[in-house]
Amino acid sequence: MRKIGVVAAGAVLVGLLPATAMADDADPRTGLGAGWLDAQQASQGLELLAHRDKPEGFYQASSPGNSSFANSDMAFSGKYAFVGNFTGFNIYDISTPSNPVLTTSVVCPGGQGDLSVYGNLLFMSVEETRGRIDCGTQGASGTVNPDRFRGVRIFDVSDISRPVQVAAVQTCRGSHTHTLVTGKNDPDNVYVYVQGTASVRSGSELAGCANTAATDPNTSQWRIEVIKVPLAAPQTAAVVSTPRLFTDPETGAINGLQNAPQSPQHPSGSSWSPSPVTTHCHDITAYPEIGLAAGACAGNGLLIDISDPANPKRLDAVTDPNFAYWHSATFNNDGTKVVFTDEWGGGTGARCRVTDEPSWGADAIFDIVDGKLKFRSYYKLPVPQTNQENCVAHNGSLVPVPGRDIMVQAWYQGGVSVFDFTDSANPHEIAYFDRGPVSATSLLLGGFWSAYYYNGNVYGSEIARGIDAFKLTASQHLDQAEIDAAATATFDRFNTQQQPRVTWPASFPLVRAYYAQALRTGTMKKNTADNIQKFVDRAEQFTNGPQKNAAVAQLRAVSHQLDTSVKAQATLAKALNDLADALSLKA
Repeated sequence: MRKIGVVAAGAVLVGLLPATAMADDADPRTGLGAGWLDAQQASQGLELLAHRDKPEGFYQASSPGNSSFANSDMAFSGKYAFVGNFTGFNIYDISTPSNPVLTTSVVCPGGQGDLSVYGNLLFMSVEETRGRIDCGTQGASGTVNPDRFRGVRIFDVSDISRPVQVAAVQTCRGSHTHTLVTGKNDPDNVYVYVQGTASVRSGSELAGCANTAATDPNTSQWRIEVIKVPLAAPQTAAVVSTPRLFTDPETGAINGLQNAPQSPQHPSGSSWSPSPVTTHCHDITAYPEIGLAAGACAGNGLLIDISDPANPKRLDAVTDPNFAYWHSATFNNDGTKVVFTDEWGGGTGARCRVTDEPSWGADAIFDIVDGKLKFRSYYKLPVPQTNQENCVAHNGSLVPVPGRDIMVQAWYQGGVSVFDFTDSANPHEIAYFDRGPVSATSLLLGGFWSAYYYNGNVYGSEIARGIDAFKLTASQHLDQAEIDAAATATFDRFNTQQQPRVTWPASFPLVRAYYAQALRTGTMKKNTADNIQKFVDRAEQFTNGPQKNAAVAQLRAVSHQLDTSVKAQATLAKALNDLADALSLKA
């Protein structure tokens, strides 16, 4: 495997940079050397464990930025990472994160290769006109082609070495992205929300498709499509509804949200990309546990009721004159906040330059208050990138540190940024990883499409270069105990757009994480802090021996020394007692 040059591997982050400020030239990410497979890199708080170049057939050496071979989104199941690509997908065994092993490659062109997994089923988005029903590489030329496929493919991956396509559900605008949604009262089915952003197919190619005005109730614009997938018979999957989430409830107009671009001239006087007309959603993140979804829908951010998965209903809609294109969304674990991303420039432009406003191509953080979205702040990668680096807010996920709202996020050639948004109004970066541009002389498509946390590690899908595995490292912003506690929250599968609720088992890492946070507040008396550390360490030594009862008693006793009128100490006291309860129940 080809190696990537390293500089500033142990770089020190320049303080807590404000969400609206760009870092200065002292930031180690500034001036990194370029290269496709030998770019220099810098990191703080994220250690690169492994890099794997894209396998043969999934890149073009003469044109590493060729979008037809771009790596795209990821999904996870068990010990496997499924990595999408515009020409198919690859499956890696990540049971040893420092040594990902390519297990299976499937060539199946059609872009954009967005993936989700559920049980033994793998779902794949296809939107390009070259896609074929049979996954062939010869394309599907012609205005109307019966072999063309644009929609959602479904593969059986029960034999991980031999995925088999069992269904291919055609849709009118293809599938740019999709979202898996489950219902609490419907265990036999899974629903797929299809976000189509491409041109509408002709009715002669796919019956029922119509590229007509908003006054036509049958138009294929201003809607999403919902596919119902019977888990016992996925081959019968079919579109069951076409919700119109943009309808004006008073007039009934289906184009009831943003109908015209906003001013092309930003108030600052700078050239600006106007917000688009909301005829579609780019991405929807569902949080089935709380019955809500957040939709990033071109010119609007939506809050959606998904209690009836086949018939989602809009609860609220917001817009922002600083947003060029609402791209994706992430809830915090409590379901009280949403982070929306703005993909200004479509992901192919340099949008993190020193001349770009921090509110452009950034995240917007909203609190959910009484069922409404309330804007609190912006967060943008806090270091300028060059004209040779496509950079804008892109895909990320929560890092499950208990007691805090932390997100890891891809910024294309801006690298990976980990930031804390526990205080919605004051987000700040706490870790990063970055490489130099693919080319020193021209802007070639590259960088991280996605950066997701899964079962103790961060994985990155790199458009032009391959995949990366990282681990978080302790710093002034993140205690090792918090990293260890995050790793106790594990999942059998993980699709970022089907967001699960995180729970942490009672454990010593959890207690120590809350202890670190209580210390950070500066409210704990020194003797209390010393006693807790001493008794927790002693209790852990006693847990597997005849003194287990003493360990339980010590945990309970030391919890009473805390001032539970202080939130951080109350949380720690509860964790101590929960651990005592768990230990007392062990055989």
